[in-house]
Amino acid sequence: MKSLVFLFTEYDSRKENRVRTIVFGEVKWKVPTCGHHAHVSVFGAVNVLNGDTVLHRAVAANATTFLDFLKILKSRYPDQLIVLVLDNARIHHVKMVRDFLRQEGESFHLIFLPPYSPQLNPIERLWKWLKDAVIANVFHKDQMDIDQAIARFMEYIDQQPEEVLQRLGCAA
Repeated sequence: MKSLVFLFTEYDSRKENRVRTIVFGEVKWKVPTCGHHAHVSVFGAVNVLNGDTVLHRAVAANATTFLDFLKILKSRYPDQLIVLVLDNARIHHVKMVRDFLRQEGESFHLIFLPPYSPQLNPIERLWKWLKDAVIANVFHKDQMDIDQAIARFMEYIDQQPEEVLQRLGCAA
């Protein structure tokens, strides 16, 4: 069985912009503001050997969607050992995930990082890149606009495995 190493975490971006009317004397301005927060969750893994990236958008970051992500990884790498470096989020430890991992036997090996140590997981640099490219200083008019921006980012990094590895600090 060939070994693969993945780096893993999930990313939540909450930003949907609204318009608020501000009145100064007789002048009315409509100013875009962050009102109701849209929620986008992305699960991700990067193969540190070749920069292959697996990103999965979900409606929420919970045990069910994490399990869906594990199944995606399993289907992408069916005959290989998948080593995941994870934080200690509750969703990584729930019974349904433990049961799935027990059923899969030797397909997965999980390495949990110490609590409150995102700096130890290189994929956090991918999430920063995503935030800088998609969220920071960008006005998204609605949920669909955010989804489309994330989709464009995902398409870009699929074509740039070397840049992914460089940004994660994993390139030779």
